[in-house]
Amino acid sequence: MSFYFKPFPPVRYSLKTNITLRYKMRELVKQRKTIFYDYIVKDSDRPDIIAYKYYDDESLDWVLFITNDIIDPYYDWPLTQEGFNSYMRSLYGSVSSSQTTVYEYRKILDKQSVRSDGTVIPKRTVVVDLNTYSSLAAPDREIVYAYDYYLEENDAKRRIKILDKRFIGQLLRDVEILFSELD
Repeated sequence: MSFYFKPFPPVRYSLKTNITLRYKMRELVKQRKTIFYDYIVKDSDRPDIIAYKYYDDESLDWVLFITNDIIDPYYDWPLTQEGFNSYMRSLYGSVSSSQTTVYEYRKILDKQSVRSDGTVIPKRTVVVDLNTYSSLAAPDREIVYAYDYYLEENDAKRRIKILDKRFIGQLLRDVEILFSELD
């Protein structure tokens, strides 16, 4: 993550500063949706390690951030299991407490199903209050514990897109053009 700001030139803030530059860069990248690979971030992965593995250059970790809408690498990147457990202890005092603390009650709108072609239709739920939850039949409701809620959120962060290496040169040229517009 230490390389994230390296390619960005120093900017003096003024009324002429383009604060939307990051978003312009992200849109340039996203216009090319077919040039991405799906990737699941492993517990030992860091952005610089993934950048080195795919681009042979750890300083291109910022490409991962832009292509995945990561604004804050410390909070938007998935936590390791150790980091996740530490986070649960900071919120709930212990991991076991987070596993027994109710985070929310849900009404199940549609159960998960599988079509004949193998397409999985995910379960759909809506958050309800305790009174509504209590009035529902057992198959139509579920309790979500804090640990499971945060784990689901952390696991969702593990699914990222990686820009195909063949397009890095073009991205770097596009970024250079955008930066030259700041002059």
